[in-house]
Amino acid sequence: MTIREIAERINAVVYADPDRLDEDLTGAFGSDMMSDVLAFAENRDVLLTGLLNPQIVRTAHMLDMQCIIIVRGKTATPEIKTLAAQNDIVLMETQMTMYEASGRLYEGGLGR
Repeated sequence: MTIREIAERINAVVYADPDRLDEDLTGAFGSDMMSDVLAFAENRDVLLTGLLNPQIVRTAHMLDMQCIIIVRGKTATPEIKTLAAQNDIVLMETQMTMYEASGRLYEGGLGR
């Protein structure tokens, strides 16, 4: 599923270089606990979280994740947006809950 398709499927606002929108991503992991992400996320390109601190970007970067989706209508701080851009990580925000966003992405073929 491309980054553009992900954003459309979950009605997300995207903060990224437009040239990246057609990149294919294959898997996702959702958690608000970065320790769980570090321990259990394997070969995942997308992180879904409601956590709003710079650790989400640092964790995603350590695991070579390409995209972070902030759920539950939360808005990323300027620090998070800057850090994501510096690490070449696509950042999205959606009004959906983690459960709904995860379900829509799975239904669309992400992670199968």
